[in-house]
Amino acid sequence: MPALRYVAIPSTAAAHYRSGGLDANGQSPERRVSDGGGVPCRHCLDMVPAGSDYLILAHRPFETINPYAEVGPIFLCAEACVRADEGDALPRMLTSTAYIIRGYSADERIVYGSGKVVARERLGAEADERLARDDIAFVHVRSSTNNCFQCRIERG
Repeated sequence: MPALRYVAIPSTAAAHYRSGGLDANGQSPERRVSDGGGVPCRHCLDMVPAGSDYLILAHRPFETINPYAEVGPIFLCAEACVRADEGDALPRMLTSTAYIIRGYSADERIVYGSGKVVARERLGAEADERLARDDIAFVHVRSSTNNCFQCRIERG
């Protein structure tokens, strides 16, 4: 079993948005056409290919609503895509040189002192260090420039 699992948004959430369901801000997702660069789908954890439609929407990657349950923009393939396998391989969409990682408790609160900007090649090692702590239940990977949610990392 892998030590880590990179976790995409649930298929039920992706299907909800694709069927016209409202996003976390109560708005319909916006539809755009990908130019092939910089459009990472949070369901298949791959880039949306050039010429393909994608959705932009506000997403809350938490099960509860609390002061730490941030809402932010994400991209999603407009057509059904296969949800990424939950394995320890770095998702293909993570192409930037650095990301923010941040640890959360089981009750979905930020664990202070667990956030850090890390180089892409250090994501797994840094997440593993945080997940070795009893007070951290999962880690978010976020854009280091815009703070957009990318994916979640859990223990394997």
